[in-house]
Order: sequence, then structure tokens, then C-alpha cells
Amino acid sequence: MFKQFLSKLPRKSSKTESGGGELTRSSSVPIPSPTQRSGTNTGSAPVRSNSGKRMSSAVFPASVVAGIEPLVPFKDVPNSEKLNLFVSKVSLCCVTFDFSDPSKNSIEKDVKRQTLLELLDFVTAGSIRFTEPAILAMCRMCAVNLFRVFPPNYRSSGGGGGENDDDEPMFDPAWPHLQIVYDLLLKFITSPCLDAKMAKKYLDHAFIVRLLDLFDSEDPRERECLKTILHRVYGKFMVHRPFVRKSMSNIFYRFVFETEKHSGIAELLEIFGSIVSGFALPLKEEHKIFLWRVLIPLHKPKSVGNYFQQLSYCITQFIDKEPKLGSVVIKGLLKFWPITNSQKEVMFLGEVEEILEAMSVMEFQKIMVPLFLRIACCVNSSHFQVSERALFLWNNDQIVNLIAHNRQAILPIMFTALERNAENHWNQSVLNLTLNVRKMFCEMDEALFMSCHARFQEDEAKQCSEAEKRKEIWARLENAASMKPITGKTAVLVTPRATSIAC
Repeated sequence: MFKQFLSKLPRKSSKTESGGGELTRSSSVPIPSPTQRSGTNTGSAPVRSNSGKRMSSAVFPASVVAGIEPLVPFKDVPNSEKLNLFVSKVSLCCVTFDFSDPSKNSIEKDVKRQTLLELLDFVTAGSIRFTEPAILAMCRMCAVNLFRVFPPNYRSSGGGGGENDDDEPMFDPAWPHLQIVYDLLLKFITSPCLDAKMAKKYLDHAFIVRLLDLFDSEDPRERECLKTILHRVYGKFMVHRPFVRKSMSNIFYRFVFETEKHSGIAELLEIFGSIVSGFALPLKEEHKIFLWRVLIPLHKPKSVGNYFQQLSYCITQFIDKEPKLGSVVIKGLLKFWPITNSQKEVMFLGEVEEILEAMSVMEFQKIMVPLFLRIACCVNSSHFQVSERALFLWNNDQIVNLIAHNRQAILPIMFTALERNAENHWNQSVLNLTLNVRKMFCEMDEALFMSCHARFQEDEAKQCSEAEKRKEIWARLENAASMKPITGKTAVLVTPRATSIAC
């Protein structure tokens, strides 16, 4: 069961390895050298308890409990020995177990759980500054317990869960144990007794990458813990901030352009939203590139609904920082606008409204023509929610003000869509909203409204005339074809009634 316990501990014969657990080593955290190991107050006599050693030996092999007795409470040792005891207890917790079978190794699991809780209390108290060996042991223990490879997820195909909202979240059977390890890591990182300059050597890039990999966990509780921990790491270790942003970008790139499968996109975007809010002005080019190359393409996956709220918040933060980016975002949304997904269209229209609220008149004029060509299509949508959401834009006073200042360009675009809705749309709510918008445009500029109406009638008459001409041409062709006999492999003529075209 137990194959190793920090490289400083002696190895026993193979019969000590049959206790039932399995010890794993994390390749991302270094193993202490002999000089490092000698730095944990080895000069003072270790505190041992014969009765305590008998207790731990009854559960764990002697190779694991060698050195200072790990089951001794912190209160029973002097301050000079507390860090030694801390390292011993942390090393004891490097043993891992199979939690899929609750009845297996129940005694060992309980001892480990009690030890983790004791460590959590000790770190929370924050009475002693952590030395390098203590930091190393802590990072190694977290790596052994937390870093693991998840099995393939055949059920879902999107960020933050599956496409089907009825899918129940997957819960890890080891969570009661993992939660304590996560709480311990969080308290350790945020502890005032942890020197960031010293800890950055062990909480390094490899550790951060493995931590980010855990965001693909299907257990939402684990992702919530990871979100808090990564946020604290970003705040405390300033030297790692560029690397954290780059690593998160790589996850987004892989999700958008390769797999479209990841469980933690929503949580990662939530973290990035708080990061964006702290950006200094003016924004660096690096951050603008992230907006264009990462955040805007994140609208493309079909599972965007799982993380749309967090994505929209990130984009709003960018626009609040630099309002000129509003037109850039609108162009990106038009590029990825959904054609066959009505629910995504409704979400896009909601985001457009938020962006337009904060947009200046000059920025609005850069994108108003392509934007309202798309909005006109949405107004004419046969899906009543899309049409209704598009017409709701006229309930926003800020947007109405922008439209009023640019009505000469917008009304001719929108008039045809409004007239066709008023004549033909099947939904009564959409019909009422359409009539209200028509009335609003008429009150804005009656002369322009009447001019558009006259042009609309001319276009309609022209279209009907062209349709009649096409109908007559087809009729002549059919008559001419009917006068010729059928010979050889000539196709049978369809009757004129079947091919008639109605205007």
C-alpha cells in the first residue's frame, strides 16, 4: 500500500506494503534534497510518544510513521517542534485511498481525515511562519491528493456541463475527503504566515497548470473550490499572473477551436471577469488581443448558454474600461451570429442591448448599418421569442435615443421588416410590439416615415409585377412544350396548374 513517504524516510520490506492504500507521487513538485530536509529544526530532540506510536502503527505501516509521531496533537509539543510535527502530519496525508468502496480501508481513511482536520486548524490559527520544508511538504501532499486524470466524459459536450439541462451533475465519491484538502490549500495560500517569495518556488508554473487541469472536473463543488483557490493564487503571487492568464487562454483556445468540451469554462470566465476589472488603463494590447481572439470566439460553441452570463460580464468589463471596444465587440457578434439556433439569438440580442447602452453616438455609427440589417432579420423571425426580443430594444431609452439621432439610416432598413410583421406575423404579442415601434418611428419623423412607406409600396408593386411576369413566362414555356410530341427519352411535361406561382 505505502511505497514511499517523503524520500527521507527509510524503506521497509514488501510486507509493509500490503496495508490497503496506495501512495502516489506528483511529478510537478520537487522532492527535498538532504540539505533541505535538514532545515526543519533537526537540532532539537523530536517529541515521540510510545503510546501514540503504537496507535499509528496499528493503522499505518512503520515506514509511514517513522520520525516524529504524526498522531501527537499540536498542543502536546513545544513551539520549536510544531513545524516538524506539521511536516510529519502532512507527509502522513500523502497516502491515497480508493473511495469508490466505502467499506475499504475505513480505519485508515478516518485517521487521515482527522489528521487533515487537525492540519486545517493549525494553518487557520497562523501562529508560526512556514519554512521551506513545510511549504514543500504541503505542496507535495496537495499534488498527491488532488492532481489526477479524469475519465472521458461521454455525456456532455460543453462548458460547465452538458447540452441537456436535465443532466444531473456528477459527484466525486471522494469529495468529503477532497474538500478538506482544498480547504487546507486555500487556508495555506491565504495565510499571513506564508511568504509568497519563498512559496513561489513550489507553487510554480507546473503546479498552476495541474491546478487549472482540475477545472475539467464534473463535480461542481470541486470547481467552486478551485475557482476560489486560483483567484487567491492570482492575487498573492504577482509574478505568476501573466502565466495564469496565458494558461487560461490556452484552455479557451482548445475549447473553442478543438474540443468544445470542458466542464469549467464558466468558472474560468468568472475568475477572468474579476481579473479584467483590475486591469490598469489604458488597456495593454495583450488584453485587447485576448478580447478579440478568445472572448468573442467563445460565442461560437453551441454550449454557450452554459457560460453566457460569465462571458457577457467579462465583455462588459472590457467595454467599461475602454468604451471604444464596443464597436469591436458588435462586429465580432455579427461574425458569429447564430442562424439556426433561436435560443442563442435571444442571448445575442440581450448582449447587444447591454453593449449599446454604454456606446457613444460615434461608435454606434460605425456599426449601425450591419447591426440593424441583422436586427431587421430577427424582427421578421418566425420564432416569436426572437422577434419579441428584437422589438424589446425599442423599450430602452438609451437605444431609442441613438436610433433617433440616426433615423435617416435606420428607418429605411427597419421599415420593410416592420410592415411585413404588421401584415403577416402570427403572434399577437409580436404584432402589438411591431405596431408600437411603427408608431414610435412615425412620431420621430413623420415625413421620413411617409417617404419610407411610399418606397415600400413601390417595391411591393414592383415585386408583384415581376412575379406576374415570371408566371407568364412559365405559362408560355409550358404551352410551347405541350405542342411538341414526346419522343425517346424526353421528360414528361408537368401540367401548368402544378407549376403556377402565386404572388
